[in-house]
Amino acid sequence: MSLEGRKPQVIPGVLKLYVKIPLERIRLLTTNKMQVIKELESRTLTKVSLDEVNCFAIIEPSNPSTPVVNVMKARDFINAVAAGFSPDKAWRLLNDEQILVIIDLKSVVGESQNHLTRIKGRVIGEEGKVKKNIEEITGTDISVYDDNIAIIGDYESANLAREAVEMLIQGRQHSTVYKYLDRAVRDVKKRKVTAIWSKE
Repeated sequence: MSLEGRKPQVIPGVLKLYVKIPLERIRLLTTNKMQVIKELESRTLTKVSLDEVNCFAIIEPSNPSTPVVNVMKARDFINAVAAGFSPDKAWRLLNDEQILVIIDLKSVVGESQNHLTRIKGRVIGEEGKVKKNIEEITGTDISVYDDNIAIIGDYESANLAREAVEMLIQGRQHSTVYKYLDRAVRDVKKRKVTAIWSKE
């Protein structure tokens, strides 16, 4: 699943963002009489159209007063679902502090399916334990879907999880990655506490 189709396109006079999305993920959004799409439109003041033939979504403001950032948030939500997240987890992205990070494995490790499968196995771990450990340590949600690894979290946490995933892709030991994360998370907490004290 290439990220190229996810780049926003702007049509003069009307902001429209186009998101490439696999057919099976579009079907997830159209279940229960489009309930997820209706909720997304309501929460972001956008209009979302799904093209099941060409496999993409079109997002645009529902009225002239819709903030541009809302259109971007709706785009991120649909990108997250396209990347394998359930809508329940993708709702996090409507929070201003949450971001979506997507790692395109093919661009990192090449086209070999054997290599891609091995890398995804390292990130997921036996019975999903590695992915779960990274999620718990960083407070993020991680999806391994198709040939992408996607992460949802606040800016610092999502980037820590990304660093951990990249270390695993590079062949670092799981224990090394956990030690790095433990240290990095402690450093982030210290910085936050220091920032709070400095404001008082």
